[in-house]
Parts: sequence; C-alpha cells; structure tokens
Amino acid sequence: MIQLIVFLPLLAAMIAGLGNRAIGNTAAKAVTTGALLISCALSWPVFIGYLAGDGAATVVPVLQFIHSGDLMVDWSLRVDTLTAVMLVVVTSVSALVHIYSWGYMADDPSQPRFFAYLSLFTFAMLMLVTADNLIQMFFGWEGVGLASYLLIGFWYQKPSANAAAIKAFVVNRVGDLGFMIGIFATFLVFGTVSIPAILEAAPAMAGTTIGFAGGRFEVMTVICLLLFVGACGKSAQLGLHTWLPDAMEGPTPVSALIHAATMVTAGVFMVCRLSPMFEASDTALTVVTIVGAATALFAATVATVQTDIKRVIAYSTCSQLGYMFFAAGVGAYGAAMFHLFTHAFFKALLFLAAGSVIHAMHHEQDMRYYGALRKRIPVTYWAMVAGTLAITGVGIAGVFGFAGFYSKDAILEAAFASGTEVGRTAFAVGVVAALLTSFYSWRLIFMTFFGPARWTQSEHIQHALHDAHHGGGEGHHDHGAAEDGTGGYQPHESPIPMLVPLVVLSLGAVFAGFVFVGPFLDAEQGVGFWNGSLAFDAHLMHEMHAVPTWVKLSATAAMLAGLLVAWAAYIRSPDFPAKFVDHFRGLHSFLVHKWYFDELYNLVFVKGGFALGRLMWRRGDQGTIDRFGPDGASAVVALSSRLNARMQSGYIYTYALLMLLGLAGAAAWLIAS
Repeated sequence: MIQLIVFLPLLAAMIAGLGNRAIGNTAAKAVTTGALLISCALSWPVFIGYLAGDGAATVVPVLQFIHSGDLMVDWSLRVDTLTAVMLVVVTSVSALVHIYSWGYMADDPSQPRFFAYLSLFTFAMLMLVTADNLIQMFFGWEGVGLASYLLIGFWYQKPSANAAAIKAFVVNRVGDLGFMIGIFATFLVFGTVSIPAILEAAPAMAGTTIGFAGGRFEVMTVICLLLFVGACGKSAQLGLHTWLPDAMEGPTPVSALIHAATMVTAGVFMVCRLSPMFEASDTALTVVTIVGAATALFAATVATVQTDIKRVIAYSTCSQLGYMFFAAGVGAYGAAMFHLFTHAFFKALLFLAAGSVIHAMHHEQDMRYYGALRKRIPVTYWAMVAGTLAITGVGIAGVFGFAGFYSKDAILEAAFASGTEVGRTAFAVGVVAALLTSFYSWRLIFMTFFGPARWTQSEHIQHALHDAHHGGGEGHHDHGAAEDGTGGYQPHESPIPMLVPLVVLSLGAVFAGFVFVGPFLDAEQGVGFWNGSLAFDAHLMHEMHAVPTWVKLSATAAMLAGLLVAWAAYIRSPDFPAKFVDHFRGLHSFLVHKWYFDELYNLVFVKGGFALGRLMWRRGDQGTIDRFGPDGASAVVALSSRLNARMQSGYIYTYALLMLLGLAGAAAWLIAS
C-alpha cells in the first residue's frame, strides 16, 4: 500500500510530463488528479490505524542504493505515526489542489506541464516523509526544492516569476549547505545515516565534545544547529525567509501546495523526526525557540501592512511556522505537529479562497481595489471566514473551537509550562503575534468583502471592461469578468472545481482541531499515538493543561483585541489607517520594506557579489592572468616576430655583418674561457 501512495504521483507526473500535449489537457489532468485521489484514499486508513493505536512502525524495502565501506544506504519506506500524519496532510491537500487547478488553470496552454510539476512536487515530499535514512530524506529535500523552482517560475514569460524562482532556489541552497554538512557530521559521529540507529544512539552523545579549529564544541549542538540551518531555509525562518513572499509569483494553487502541505513544512517535520537528537542539546533547543519566536513576530508585523492578498497569507505562513518551531524548541513536538496538521487545512483554504477572489477580480491581487464582495462571491466569502476563524483561534474551552484554537493555544500553553526563561519569552511573543494575526486576518476580510466597491480603480478591471466593450481580447476569457446592466464590473463565483476544495477544506478548518486534539496532545493518549515516532513529553503535556487560567485566556483575549482593532480601523472609521500612516510614516515604511532584509541582502550579497566579481574579473582575470598569461605570451611572440622581421632585410651585407658579429662573439667567448 505504501508503495502505491508514494510512487503513484511519480508515475502520473511522468505520464503527464512526457506525454504533455500529445495526450492532451484532459488526459494529463485526469491521470495526475486520479493518482493523487488514490494516494489520498490509501493514506487515510493508514492514519486511522495509528489513531486506533494498533499500528507499529514498519519499514518496506525498495532497493539497495549505496554500499561503500561503512556507508550502507538502502532505499526503504518507513511508516510510523509521524509519517502517517504527513501522508494525510500531503496527499489530501495535494489532491484538492489538483482538483482546484482544473478550474483555476482552465485557460492555461501548458496544463500538462503544470499538473506534472504538481505531482512531481508531491512525490518528492512523500519521499522525504517516508525516509528511513538521512540520504533518502535529502533526496526528497532537494526534490521539493527543484519542484518549487519549476512551479514558482511556471509562468517563465514573466521576469518577476523567473527572479522569484531563482531567489527561492539560491536561498534554499544556503540552508541546504548547512543540512548537508549536518548529515556529514552525523555520519562522522554515529557511523551511520540510518535514522532509527541515530536516534537510538543520540541520548548517549549528550555532553560529548569534538575538537575543531583549536576549540572544543558539544557534538550534538554542532550537528543539530547545522541541521536546523537547513530547516530555516526550507521553512523560511528569519534570515532565510526572503524567498517565501516572492514565491507568490507562481499560480495560486502552487502557493497553497507549497505553504500548506509540502516545502515549508519539511523543516518542522525534520526537527520533529530527529527530536531525540535535539533533546540531547539544550543549546540547540534554545536557538530553535528563539528563531521560531522571532520569526512569528517578524512575519506578523510585516503582514499587517501588506496590500497584496496573497502576500498577507504568505507572511501568515511564515509566522505560523515560527509557532511550530518554538513549540519544538520548548519540547512540545506533539503540539508542533498538531499545528502543522491543522494549519494545512486552514492555510490551504485561505490560499485557495484568495485564488477564488483573484479569479473573480480578473487577477487583481491588491486588496485596495476590492470591497463589497461578500454578496457577489458568497461561497468564497464563507470559506475565507472559516479559514480566518481557524487561524485566529476562535473557540470556547470545553465547548468547541476552530482548528487553530486547539493547536495554537496548545503551543502557547506549552511554552509557558516549559518553565524556562526562553519558553516564557516565547509565550509572550506568541501572544503578541496572535494579536497581530487576528488584526491582519480580519483586515483582509474587511478590505476584501466589506465597505464600498473599489473595483473601477483597478487597471486590471479597466482592461477587462475595455476588452468586453470592444468584443475581443480577454473579454472572451475573462476569468470571472462580466458586465452588469450599467456597464460596470460584476464579479461572480468561481466554477465548481474551484469551490469543491473550498468546501472540503472548510470542514477541516472547522473540525480538525476538535476531532483530533486528544491523540495529538493528551498526556496519556499521546504516548500511545506517537509510539516513539517523536520525543513526546507526556509530563509537559500534563503541565500544559494545568497552566493558570489567564494563560489559557491570553490567546483568546489577543484574538478579540486584534478583531476589535481591525473592525474599528476598516469598518467603523475607514479613514483611520491613512491617518495612522501619516502619523507614523517611519514605522510604516519599516514594515512595508519588510524590516529592510531584502535591501540589506541586496547591498551585502548581491551588490557585494557583483563588486567582488568585477574586482576578480578586472584585477584578477584581465589584470593578472590574462596580462601575464595568454595576452603576455602573445605580446612577447608579436614583439619577437617584429624584431626578427626587421633582421630579415634581404640585403647580403646585413647577413654578412650578423655572421661577423656572431663569429666575433664566439671568439671572445673562447678567449675568455
């Protein structure tokens, strides 16, 4: 069964990719979507089996791969609880994204290529989460990097899409270098790349040191921090986050797949999979906590000023990943995975609902040109409200809550219950980030669906109206555009293939937390559910449920405060945001420029790299190598040729003189010797 789950997407990708236009759009879409639906249907029974507590870890051999000295790498598929969770997340979201893309990409001329890339992406992620050794994990790790490059740059005719794809690829190579060195160091220390063997031996390595560059360093701290660099790249943590917002240049289904179920969750999965290693280093856990909390706050602040609907949700993803990492940093790996699980549903829902809005607004992504859409696209509106209720954590303890109410609140409570200074700091930062999350999420709702219609101010809409009036251009393929009786713009709901995934994901956003909170987080159920697939701390989970009431209510209070501020600013007093910007231009500029990370990196790395390249080119290549190498040699040859040419005059007396001079020189040498 596991072989079908993993390899069906690969087979479908090969058929659609190699067949391409020869098999046609419909066949390519049917093969890839059908394969993902089958993989999804097979994944849920595996997950339910682990929920029932009757599933042990199994390893299914595929083939022998590398046998070289002490390095033994066999290609195997490992299935345990952690894998089962990721299987349903990846295959469910990917299957729904495939279905959604039938409507969203209906007019694209390269649909077979697009669906092949989607399936290839899914296969790479499935290889990553079923890895039984670090080499196989690295294969899937690099596979999702390649597929993300292809998907982000899918519309390669756009320079911005090409630049975004290259940026994602290059930034991730920085993180992957750390990950590779971490794998090398792990093999050096443990003598194996087998994940079970490494995790079994990791606790005994706590406190041991290794010599490097004249100093002594803790072995597990060095290894875990190197591995965490890789996680920061894939999961867009502070410092290596800059690729994630630009990834919005790809089609919206790509954004949903990358942000909800595949690439950005790989880092969280890796830390949880290798959690016994991280447990052996308090320093590494502290770094993970600090970076996660800082990312949660940073991304939330930037999201508050974004006007592109997809970028708001992109920074939201970055912030939510920060929550997952600082949960892992305080030892609440179950809570981190639970938030990954619930986040997959409501984040995919938010992205696909945003795509439905963009579809209705003729690919306009600027929320400043939206407004009054709740009655025009009601299904999309209620789907996005469901996702917003989930991400902001709306709920009543002991009664019912949306998905994020259980998972995000659990992270905050676990951070407080950890009792460490860094854990309490992360809790405080997380509460502030929760307030900002509520603000920017409801800001998106109010700017998009409420207030006056601002459609006619959009150039995209004006072009659509112009084409419709003149009976040509994109008016015949208007992606949701239509004229009303007065010649104005009339958005309407998306087609059925786009709405069905919204309804299904809405159910997940509403019920996923309520239904699955016990197995993921309960101190007693969790031990049996996780069954050693990660370092589940039952004591911390027990302490988490015993935190003071004000701690439990803090996230809800933050959510309500953010909602109130957003309502006051965008519904009650719509002119307030402009006044705020006028009064705090410095702060607004700082946030609009995303804390100036891109500008700093451009100055230091991009311009610095070009300056170094020019220096090496002009002073090194041209000034030294060429000057004294090929150019110098050719100059010497040319000079000697000219001198010889002058001596070859053709006059007999010249040659006689040279002969006499030669004889005189030879005689002088003989006499002197």
